[in-house]
Amino acid sequence: MRWWDIDPVFVLEKELFPDDAWSRGMFWSELAHARGPLATRRYVVAMDGDRLVGYAGLAASGDLADVQTIAVARDHWGTGLGARLLTDLLRAATAFECAEVMLEVRVDNTRAQKLYERFGFEPIGFRRGYYQPGNVDALVMRRTDPSTSATGVQGTEIHG
Repeated sequence: MRWWDIDPVFVLEKELFPDDAWSRGMFWSELAHARGPLATRRYVVAMDGDRLVGYAGLAASGDLADVQTIAVARDHWGTGLGARLLTDLLRAATAFECAEVMLEVRVDNTRAQKLYERFGFEPIGFRRGYYQPGNVDALVMRRTDPSTSATGVQGTEIHG
């Protein structure tokens, strides 16, 4: 993800997460940590032609990585794009030399939970009222080995 991706990312963010969307400033802040020799973030976008159809981000600290966000346009659900984005993040966690990867997912987002389970994430707890303003709980999940094999999706290009 680059600075010029922030506006289309923000449009998709508001469409998919209307109640708890990140602000443009949050994306700018994350990107500030995604470049250079001391980078601690990996943010990518998925393009279908000229259209941004997904994005994902990971933060690393020491031997722990945290999936910050994964989003896929509704018309690309079921295409494997979410799996491809997650694969990229797990590769980044390996490159950051992280021993485990954590994430939070809404308790009512079973589609995402199933994706994470397929990738070896296991539930380890809850964060009550984590998603605001809706006061929705988060399921906390962990994967202890971030290395993974790639999955391919035709028609999309993922880049940082």
